[in-house]
Amino acid sequence: MKKFIATCVFVALWDLSSLATRAQQAPADSLQLQTAQRLYTDQKWEEVIRLTSEQSGETSEFLYLRGMALMRLNRWQEAREAFTSGIEKTPQDTRFLVERAGAEYRLKYFSAAKSDLRAALRIRPKDQYTLDFLGTIYVLEGNLEAALKYWNSEEKPRLARVTLSPTPQLKEELISRALAFNAPQVLELGAFRTTEARLANLGVFPQVRLELNPVGDSDYEAVLHLNERGGWEYSRWTGAIPLLSGAPYQTVYPEWYNIGHRAINFASMVRWDSQKRRAYASLTVPIGREADRVVEIFVDGRDENWNLSQTFSGSAAPITDLNLRRIEAGIELHSVVNGNWSWTAGAGVIGRSFRNGDMTASIGGSPFFTSSTSLEASAGVKRAIWTVPERRFTVTGSLESRFGRGFKDNLGPFGSTGGSIRADWLPHAKGEADAFHLSIRGSNLFGSVPLDQLFELGLDRDSELWLRGHSATTDGRKGRAPLGRLYVLINSDYDRQLYNGGFFRVLAGPFVDMGKITDDSAAFGDPRWLVDTGVQVKLRVLGSVAVVLSYGRDLRNGRGTFFGTTER
Repeated sequence: MKKFIATCVFVALWDLSSLATRAQQAPADSLQLQTAQRLYTDQKWEEVIRLTSEQSGETSEFLYLRGMALMRLNRWQEAREAFTSGIEKTPQDTRFLVERAGAEYRLKYFSAAKSDLRAALRIRPKDQYTLDFLGTIYVLEGNLEAALKYWNSEEKPRLARVTLSPTPQLKEELISRALAFNAPQVLELGAFRTTEARLANLGVFPQVRLELNPVGDSDYEAVLHLNERGGWEYSRWTGAIPLLSGAPYQTVYPEWYNIGHRAINFASMVRWDSQKRRAYASLTVPIGREADRVVEIFVDGRDENWNLSQTFSGSAAPITDLNLRRIEAGIELHSVVNGNWSWTAGAGVIGRSFRNGDMTASIGGSPFFTSSTSLEASAGVKRAIWTVPERRFTVTGSLESRFGRGFKDNLGPFGSTGGSIRADWLPHAKGEADAFHLSIRGSNLFGSVPLDQLFELGLDRDSELWLRGHSATTDGRKGRAPLGRLYVLINSDYDRQLYNGGFFRVLAGPFVDMGKITDDSAAFGDPRWLVDTGVQVKLRVLGSVAVVLSYGRDLRNGRGTFFGTTER
């Protein structure tokens, strides 16, 4: 018992001694802090650094004063280290995060500076200085969407004027209605996105870039750089390259844009390949001189030879020489609601005929090969699901439905519902040196339909459902790729920029495709998951036409496929 009491007395005396020591140190620390603050006010930076460095305890206030003094002397790395020590001591004190971001900004460590500023905003979400600082870094990097995300929180940037460069050939009334912002007002992120969507809807400007330049103390000039689609009126190159981009596969693309300076566009293609002839033409016109509503009228005629020996199992003898003649005419309305929403609606009539001397007997009157006429209507919506502008990451989704009727005894009502999700990521702060893309698509077609309305997974210039290790043709004839009424398709790409010149860019990278397609009739489709992988190269000329070359390998059977086409 006596031993226990002695121990308690010893502990109490030790605590009293410690309190007395701290009490003596506290006034001393306070006096030293007041001295350091006075030296900082008097701009005696070296003395502040010397005095704060002598403090063995290194309280957060001493670390802050030392870091700020080092910043005044342009000793950015040492300042960063001082603020880092302050963060370790008081992680909730946003001063250290913001000032360390300032040192990192001076050191050109923009990524680290942005990370610190975002961390500070998680603690103090409405701090105006931090919001402004972060937005400024994004502007310097050319990421205007990210800058607007943070600047809009403090009613910035206010526009002094809006300038178009170069002056577009489009009528001024159409341009003014396409712009969702003007001066004097705050440029909001939603207005910028809506403007981009409206200009894209006109089909005249494939590339749009907005630049902000300071005007005075607090206002900005918005310079909208418009890369306008050109033709022969601009130069021989701008006219010849789009026209002849499909010449290697016996195709030309006659087209004229912005006819009469009213965003009236004519696009067409003529293919004289003896196995799959095609002629297509479309005319798009803004409705009521509004940029957010465009009507498209089109006609599409085809004369194709098919070889279904590897894909159709509904006849005793393989179908190797089937001719399909098809003509379609229709109208579509494209409407932009805002920068996040758009929708389409359309209607059309299709006439088709199948010709082959021995085919009728071999297929037993199958609806897949019934010459007929059909009417159909379609509707679709596209939506931005998730955008992270500071990470340059976007996810978009779409839904589409089609309904119609075939006018023949063994046909009737039909329809389809489908959708897609697409993710795009540019991992670098600016530029497009690397890009990742992922898309997931699927659709279900129900009812009795002819062959030309089935989905097809494979490399076909008339389809966007690419499995890049599966050719869609046999000796030039269509029908080799899997067909059916229900499909799921996953495409993933990585593009690495190999060269960027004033005239063209070269991108290359691997891809992986996965798909599955089935059909209720069991005459078409493939119950297995199909997996292809390979390499793709893109040569983009004049910022518009892209020549695409790919080599894909079917991992199930080991076959490789080379393919070349153009993207517009």
